[in-house]
Amino acid sequence: MKGYFAIGVDRLSKAHNMGNLLRTSYAFGASYFFTVSADYSKRELREADTSGATTSLPVYDYEGVDDLKVPSGAKLVGIELTDDAIDLPNFKHPRQAIYILGPEGGNLDPRLLERCDYTIKIPMRFCVNVGVAGAIVMYDRLRCQAGPRLG
Repeated sequence: MKGYFAIGVDRLSKAHNMGNLLRTSYAFGASYFFTVSADYSKRELREADTSGATTSLPVYDYEGVDDLKVPSGAKLVGIELTDDAIDLPNFKHPRQAIYILGPEGGNLDPRLLERCDYTIKIPMRFCVNVGVAGAIVMYDRLRCQAGPRLG
């Protein structure tokens, strides 16, 4: 697979959700993981990180939206259930993508949405767990970049 991607969460508050998404990000080959304005227990994260992802995958904690660093050339992709967001099946994943999900029980910070190059949504009736949403997006990226199967 060409390019790279990272996964992050805005205002995360539950360490077990971070542990779940962190393990999945590591399994799918993310380059790094990040949080923005997060408030979680480091001890609970260590307990939730059953794959040891935190020792193999860089984790960046940004204090606020203005502190978020996006690598040069990368596209920031917000994952949010809004009317004007692009449906995931119709989205062409950027080669260099930085995906950001909203908090548990909430939406992405409006200032963060303004910074996004794209906003995508998983076409469903309501939001799912942040770890599940992240896994769906990463799987779609992998599937789209793999191209048609020969056989």
